[in-house]
Amino acid sequence: MVHPKDDIADFLTTRRARITPERAGLAVYGAANRRVTGLRREEVALLAGISVEYYTRLERGQVGSVSEGVLDGLVHALQLDEAERDHLFSLVQTVATRRPVRRNPTRKRVRPTILRMLDLMPMPAFLRNGRFDILAANDLGRALYSPLYQQSEEPNSARFVFLSPHAREFYLDFETVQDDAVAFLRAEAGRDPYDKNLQDLIGELSTRSEPFRQRWSAHDVRYHRTGTKRLHHPLVGDLTLDFEALDLPGDEGQRLNVYTAPPDSPAAEALSLLASWTVAEPTRKQDKTWSS
Repeated sequence: MVHPKDDIADFLTTRRARITPERAGLAVYGAANRRVTGLRREEVALLAGISVEYYTRLERGQVGSVSEGVLDGLVHALQLDEAERDHLFSLVQTVATRRPVRRNPTRKRVRPTILRMLDLMPMPAFLRNGRFDILAANDLGRALYSPLYQQSEEPNSARFVFLSPHAREFYLDFETVQDDAVAFLRAEAGRDPYDKNLQDLIGELSTRSEPFRQRWSAHDVRYHRTGTKRLHHPLVGDLTLDFEALDLPGDEGQRLNVYTAPPDSPAAEALSLLASWTVAEPTRKQDKTWSS
């Protein structure tokens, strides 16, 4: 596992490298002699309103008791979005307090109430945790993601995306799906770098997948809360579905993914056809749990 201090250093360095002086609104003199395309440390320090020496210590992961105001100055200087800001604050808090921000491991226990909610939903839906384990799904959700269930009865969508030869055919926007998966895992690891289950998955994917390693080294983070998913289903063909990812406040680290299609659209017709072909499974045991 990489130490959080190193993560801070790498994150700030990669964010600094992507911001040009022109983008930051700085006048550029002697551009031909610049050794970097992004901002220099002294330029970040100027924009953040701190000394170069102090910024250099921060970029080395020596955060000490850095104030929120200083961090907000870095957010402004490096033009960080919401996900990047939260990631920076999580990393700094972990290093400063020498403990993870969220000490609960990626949970696999599913409450019976959530299982009942899934069963009552007429649209595809499934529940997953922060390491992309699919913990539960309703019948239509299971049918929609049947390629993942053909790989494992307890599928992990990140493992499927990077290790399955069928993933490129299933996800029509395959490269984007890979980008989003790594960016989410990077943000999740920043929130709790001491989650062994999460670190084990990251280690496995880093060892077995070059595309994962390349994306992981970029230190990109983003939230993936709503949007459009384009899939190629083996039975009903191409679908363009809207999705909402809903965090469960009562089950930290778990989120409910729900898919819908506009009425009378080709995707809605495909979902209706898929639902008609779905054979109801035996009633799920309501007390089924997984050890965390």
